[in-house]
Amino acid sequence: MSMPAPLPQEDLRPRPSFGAVLRSAAASVPPYLWIFIAILLGFIAMALFAPLLAPNDPTSQNLLGRMKAPGSVIRGVTYIFGSDELGRDVLSRIIYGARASMSVAVLSVCLSGAIGILAGLLAAYCRGWVESAVMRLVDMMLSIPALLFAVITVAVIGPGFINVILVLGLTRWTRYARVVYGQALGLMPQPYVRYARFVGTRPLAIMCRHLLPNVFGQVVVVATLEFGSMVLFEAGLSFLGLGVQPPTPSWGAMMNVGRHYLDTAWWIAGFPGLCLFLLVLSVNIIGDHLRDRLDPRLR
Repeated sequence: MSMPAPLPQEDLRPRPSFGAVLRSAAASVPPYLWIFIAILLGFIAMALFAPLLAPNDPTSQNLLGRMKAPGSVIRGVTYIFGSDELGRDVLSRIIYGARASMSVAVLSVCLSGAIGILAGLLAAYCRGWVESAVMRLVDMMLSIPALLFAVITVAVIGPGFINVILVLGLTRWTRYARVVYGQALGLMPQPYVRYARFVGTRPLAIMCRHLLPNVFGQVVVVATLEFGSMVLFEAGLSFLGLGVQPPTPSWGAMMNVGRHYLDTAWWIAGFPGLCLFLLVLSVNIIGDHLRDRLDPRLR
């Protein structure tokens, strides 16, 4: 008479606390990266708490204080970053401009990510004519310069906050689709996916439970890097007068105005350009670190 197989021993080791997990994750972050994390958090705080952080009204004009150098005081108003051609406080406009740029970037990333993830999962799961149609559309979209396509589209449908988000979201979904398609295609032969299809699990459930969680890490990396691109696209459209419209401050619009006064009032375009550079640099460096951490081939 054969003896029954012994039951597996329960792991009685204490699980690490949430604080221990956070400390372990923080210890794995390179010291230099904390600088860029602090810069990114600073811009996020500027966007969220702009009314509390801005020293002056960003749209209030003071023609007696126009194009004053940084640190000037006119009628009791201190222009820390100087004033523009209409006497508006550059620092306050930069703070409110962060809200406009980051709002467009976040919403555009969410829209393009949702479209790209759905398209990539459908192409990998359905195969056949669905795969061919989706991927040929992706190839066609990638053959057109994204900024040129966005400029033409916004010029046709008209500028504005909502239109810019729609255009950027509908032109940048292709990168998500390619990444998700490639990752999901490699997961389709896996036993758990084949078993789920064999027992009659609904396709939507398979894509949400088995495919999406396994490609989510790559999607996060793409979204992080795309965030910087969206900020640049929004600034470029606003620079051309096709983005966020006045009187709402925007870094791109401020640089467009400031380029006419570079020899006499460099700060009008200089400080918004510096903020744009620091934000995109920080996001890209953090995105590179996330890619190295989430991709097992690069660990």
